[in-house]
Amino acid sequence: MHTVWVRLNAVVFFGLTVLLCLSILAALSKIGHTRYHQPKIHKLALNQLRSIKNHGGVDRALLSFDLHADMTPAFHWNIKQIFVYVVASYKTDTNPNNKIVLWDRIIEATDPPSAKIIKEENVFVKYGLMDQGAELRGREVQLQLMWDHMPLTGTLYMGEQAKDTTSTFTLPHDYL
Repeated sequence: MHTVWVRLNAVVFFGLTVLLCLSILAALSKIGHTRYHQPKIHKLALNQLRSIKNHGGVDRALLSFDLHADMTPAFHWNIKQIFVYVVASYKTDTNPNNKIVLWDRIIEATDPPSAKIIKEENVFVKYGLMDQGAELRGREVQLQLMWDHMPLTGTLYMGEQAKDTTSTFTLPHDYL
């Protein structure tokens, strides 16, 4: 005969094993979801360049943009929330690959359907476009929408707007 502790141990670890197996099956059920269920990005474009200044030895640009995107297709039963953000990419002589987050938002699965559709005009950036030096002027900047899926169980994965649909603009050569 086994003691109460041995029986309790067997029941607890059997329950944990079942939970692990169900979690693995849930994660496997959504493999390939990222390829077929992409958000629909209708518009991401510069609205207005507010200023470009030298701020403490580094260049900083403040701008606003228009964003129209339907994030609804990215949700399914295993998604808890999606972290959506706009990234500005540019090249300089010192750093050939610069990526800076300008704006972000968290969309919960429990939010109403209208909250999963982003339709905003003249959105002022949350975080300024800052260079590590004074090389921002005259650069070509590309705006791209990116997102991180945060599932209830399973692996985290990222998605991004197709490169051929991104918005590009050139910053002026002089400070504004």
